[in-house]
Amino acid sequence: MNPADPHALRRRLREYHRGDEATVVDELIALARFSPSEEDGITHRATPLVQTVRESRLQTGGIDAFLATYDLSSREGVVLMCLAEALLRIPDAETVDRLIRDKIGSTEWERRLGASHSTFVNAGTWALMLTGRIVKLGNDDTNLSGTLKRLVARAGEPVIRQAVTTAMRILGRQFVMGRNIDEAIERARSAEKSGYRHSYDMLGESARTSADALRYFESYSKAIAAIGRAAGGRSVFAAPSISIKLSALHPRYEVAQEERVHRELLPAIKALALRAKARNIGCTIDAEESDRLELSLDLIEALAMDSELAGWDGLGLAVQAYQKRALPLIDWLADLARRADRRLIVRLCKGAYWDAEIKLAQERGLADYPVFTRKVASDVSYLACARRLFADPRAFYPAFATHNAHTLAAVAEIAISAGGSDEWEYQRLHGMGEELYDQVVGEDRAGHACRVYAPVGSHEDLLAYLVRRLLENGANSSFVNRIADAELPIAALIADPVGKAAALAVKRQTRIPLPRALFGAERANSEGLDMNDKATLQDLVSAIERSRRILYIAEPLIGGHTTRHASRPVPSPADRRDTVGQVSEATLADVARAYETAIAAFPGWSNTPAEKRAAALDGAADRLQGRLPELIALIVREGGRTPADALSEVREAIDFCRYYAGEARARLAQPIVLPGPTGERNSLSLHGRGVFVCISPWNFPLAIFVGQVAAALVAGNCVLAKPAEQTPLVAALAIELLHAGGVPTEVLAFLPGDGRIGAALVEHPACAGVAFTGSTEVA
Repeated sequence: MNPADPHALRRRLREYHRGDEATVVDELIALARFSPSEEDGITHRATPLVQTVRESRLQTGGIDAFLATYDLSSREGVVLMCLAEALLRIPDAETVDRLIRDKIGSTEWERRLGASHSTFVNAGTWALMLTGRIVKLGNDDTNLSGTLKRLVARAGEPVIRQAVTTAMRILGRQFVMGRNIDEAIERARSAEKSGYRHSYDMLGESARTSADALRYFESYSKAIAAIGRAAGGRSVFAAPSISIKLSALHPRYEVAQEERVHRELLPAIKALALRAKARNIGCTIDAEESDRLELSLDLIEALAMDSELAGWDGLGLAVQAYQKRALPLIDWLADLARRADRRLIVRLCKGAYWDAEIKLAQERGLADYPVFTRKVASDVSYLACARRLFADPRAFYPAFATHNAHTLAAVAEIAISAGGSDEWEYQRLHGMGEELYDQVVGEDRAGHACRVYAPVGSHEDLLAYLVRRLLENGANSSFVNRIADAELPIAALIADPVGKAAALAVKRQTRIPLPRALFGAERANSEGLDMNDKATLQDLVSAIERSRRILYIAEPLIGGHTTRHASRPVPSPADRRDTVGQVSEATLADVARAYETAIAAFPGWSNTPAEKRAAALDGAADRLQGRLPELIALIVREGGRTPADALSEVREAIDFCRYYAGEARARLAQPIVLPGPTGERNSLSLHGRGVFVCISPWNFPLAIFVGQVAAALVAGNCVLAKPAEQTPLVAALAIELLHAGGVPTEVLAFLPGDGRIGAALVEHPACAGVAFTGSTEVA
C-alpha cells in the first residue's frame, strides 16, 4: 500500500471496520507496548493520583461516588438509570407515579445505606429508601390500617414524584454546564482561572425534521459568537471551543442520502466553520455511531481542503479508540492534514456507544462487530493511537479524553518519549474527574492543560447524553467505578492494559458471540448486509437493475406441475411503467385439485420424522439466504418497499424457517398434547392435522407468507398457500426456494388469486386450519 494514496488508506479503513479482533489486537499490542522506563514513569505518576482521588472521595463524594455506589451491576443502579431515562420523557403525572411505584418500591435501598463515605450519596439513598417504603404501603388490604396506608400513599405520590424528578434533574445538572451558552460561559470562569479550558456542546441529538436542523444551526451559530467574545484573543488551541454533532444539523444524515447530505449539510457545516475561523476558536466534530464514520470523513475532507478555511487550525474531530479502525483512521487523517497543509485537532476518546454498536451488529446479522468486545482492547487501541498522534506533530494537535489515571499517566510518558512537545491537552467531561485533573492542571503544578467537555442545554435536552454517561461510567468495568473500591489495590487499578491484553489466550470476549452465532446451537442468525456501506448499496442498485431484465412468472403450482391460465401484468406500485412480471390466477378447479393432491400426500408428510421436516426448512432458509439480493430487488419492485425494509423482510423469512425448524427439534420430539378440531386430543409431536390454508397480506409479501407456511409444514401439515393479489411474484419465488430446500412438491401448493379463491380455500370441507395475515398459530 502506498501510504500517500488516500484511496488506499480509505480501503484499509474498510478492511479494519469489522476485521478479526484477535488480529487487530495483536497488531495494536506491538505498537502500544511500553518500555521499562515508560512503565516506571507511569507507575510514579499514576499512584499518587489514585491515592489522592480516594482520599478526596472520603470528604466530598459527588457524582463519581454516586455512580460507584449504584453501578450498573446492581439492581438499584439499573433502576436509577431507567428512572433517569424515563422521567425525562414521560409526559403525564399518572405514568410517572406508576413508574416510581414499580421501580423505587421494588428495590432494597436499605442495603445501600451507609455503603458510601459520601454524605451526598447517603442522603440520596435515605430519600430513595423512604420513598420506596411509602410506595409499598398499599399492599395490605385486610383492615382499616391498610386503607389508611393506601390513603397516605396516594396523598404522598405528588410529593414523591416531585422529589424523585428533582433528584434526577440534580443528577442531570452534574453533567450539564448551563441552560444556555451565556450561563455556561459564566459558570466556566472560575475553572478557567484554575487553568482549565472548555469545549461547549449544545445538547441535542439527531434532527428529525429540517426545522430541528435549522434550530440546532442557529444554536451553534449563537454559541460560536458568544464563545468568540469570551476567547479574548487567545490562540486557537488555548481559547474555548465548540463541539458540534452532524446528526443535529441534518434530518437524513445517512449514507443512503449521501448526495443530499453533501448538497445540504456541507454548506451548513462550512458556514459554522467560517464563523469559528473568524473568531479564531476551535470547532470539533463529535463522533457518533460507527455507521456514520465514512460519511463524516467525506465531509471533514471537504472542509479541510476548502480554500476559504485555509490558514485556520481549529478544525477538529473525535476518534473513538474502541473502533477496530481507529488506528487506520489516524493514518488517513495524517495524510489529509498533509494534503490540506493544516494541523487537525484530534480528540481521542474511548467511545460512548458500545452497547448500541454491539446490539445493532447482532440485530443486523453482520459478519463481526465494529468495536472491540473487551474493554482492555479499547485501552490498548487508545495507547497505540496516542503514540501515532504524538509521532506526527505537524499533522495533529492531540487532545486526550480520559478519566483513567493510568491512561492519563501513560499519555504524559508517551509525550516525553515522542520528544516532549507541550502542544497537546487532556480532556474530561464536565461533572466528572475533577479530583483527578485538579492534581495536574494549573500553573503551580507540573501538569498539563485540560479542556472540559461542557454540555449546554435544558433538562429536556439531556436524555440521550445523560443515559450515555450513566452507561459509560456506571459500568462496573469503568475506572470511575473501580477507583472507589478501596479493597482494590492501586497496583491492580493502574495495571498495564497492554500486558493484560497480551496475556489473554483468546483476544475477543467469548461471552459475546459473533452476530451470526447469536442464537448458539439453537439456530443460525440470518446474514444481513451493511446498509451504511456504499459498496453494498451499489451492489443492491445493480441487483435491482438485473431484476428489471427478468420477467417473473407466478402461476398455480400443484404437485410440482404448473397450470397456465390467462395472465395479467404485475406492475410496480412505485412506478406503474415497470412491469415486474405476469401472474396467472388459480381457478376453482385448481382449488379442488390442490386439495385432492394434498389430502393424498398428508399421511406420508405427517408421519415424516420431525427432524426431516426441520431439515427441509433449514434447506429453504439456506436458499433464501443465497438469493438475498434478488429477493430484496423483487420486494422493492413488486412490494414498493425500501431496500432496507426489503432486507429486513428477507432476513425475517429466513429466521422464520430456522426458528420453526429449531422448535420442531426442541419440542416436537417431546409429546405435546393439544385439543383436536373435534374435541379429541392429538399429539403434534407425531402428526399434523391435515391440510392448512395460508393467506398472506401484501405489505409483507415474503416474511409473513413464509412464516405461515413454515409453521404449518413443520407441524406435519400440508399447505395450500395463497399470496396477496398485489404480490404474487415474491411468493412464487419463495415457493420455488421452499421446494428446492426439501419440501415435497405435493405437500406445498401455490394458488395465486383473488378473494374468491381465498374463500373457496377456507370454506372447503377438508380445510383443517387457516393462517390469516400475520397469524402463525397452526396447532
